[in-house]
Amino acid sequence: MSHMRKALTGALAFSLSVGFAAVAQAQQSQADFYKGKTVRVMVGHPPGGSYDFYARLAADMLKVYLPQASAVIVENKPGGGGVVATNYLYQQAPRDGTVLAVFPETIANTQVLEPDVGKWKVQDMRYIGSFSPVNTAFVRRKDSPSKTPEEMKKQETIVGCTGTTAQSYQYPALLKVLGGYKFKMICGYPGANEYSIALERGEIDLVSSAWNSWRVTHSRQLGNGELVAVIQTGLKRNHELPNVPLMQELVDDEFSKKVIEFASAGAMIGRALLAPPGVPEERIAYLRDIFDKMVADPAMKEMAAKRNLELDPAPGSVVQGYSDAIVKTPADVVEKAAQAFKG
Repeated sequence: MSHMRKALTGALAFSLSVGFAAVAQAQQSQADFYKGKTVRVMVGHPPGGSYDFYARLAADMLKVYLPQASAVIVENKPGGGGVVATNYLYQQAPRDGTVLAVFPETIANTQVLEPDVGKWKVQDMRYIGSFSPVNTAFVRRKDSPSKTPEEMKKQETIVGCTGTTAQSYQYPALLKVLGGYKFKMICGYPGANEYSIALERGEIDLVSSAWNSWRVTHSRQLGNGELVAVIQTGLKRNHELPNVPLMQELVDDEFSKKVIEFASAGAMIGRALLAPPGVPEERIAYLRDIFDKMVADPAMKEMAAKRNLELDPAPGSVVQGYSDAIVKTPADVVEKAAQAFKG
């Protein structure tokens, strides 16, 4: 019996060593692929907003964890609230893992709501991982005419936005249609930086933008009360905004609540790193492994903290699940949301 145990133990140890060696060899093969190559992290918005902040964080982290690459750069490709860049990633970007992206958390919603606009299949792309969930905050000036959500139902509030496919338009439009809010939408601002300036100048009264961005770019104004968060999106309240109501808490109809929750589900995807379709699965596995290691690295956590960026990561497979669930939303909920998004 002792000889048999020794034989079995030896066989198990051998098979494990062979397995570990195979994994290590596969990892090394993927690492070798990146030798001398330039990796691009694409953003569908101009510099200065939350997407750009996290794309630059991703690039700087990857410089550490992909040292064999010749360079890791950020490429801003703005247009249509991220639509131009997302279509490019899906249709034209190299399918080898040298182009990644930090795109709107709403691209799955856009795919099912506006298939003529969102000409992609997010289920064919691959999420590498999420740096943090992202709740959007509706922020007003201290002297905006309407101070509370209740007042915004009674008198006109001018809302700034980029385009009709962006959350800066769609989330206020939901409350306009489903909650009876008297929002007047003024779109055409290139990005978050421009409509934030317009808000401070008094050109508009309210802006819907990622809380992850507000807390970085306007921490002083939020701290002294010049700017005030009054509504937020998401499936649960952000821990920094415990007294700010979620959109679905502001409507009474249960079906309307479901529609808003569908529209807000992207908050759990947040600021995530995405790869185009067709990248070999073994390379996706390699990138996901790198992502998990780098967001757990104390030095990388310190890098994010110094930039005042939240780091509450989720693995790529989990984020993929959030995205795929949005695509599978019942048709009646999607149809109602599509109607509401038209404002």
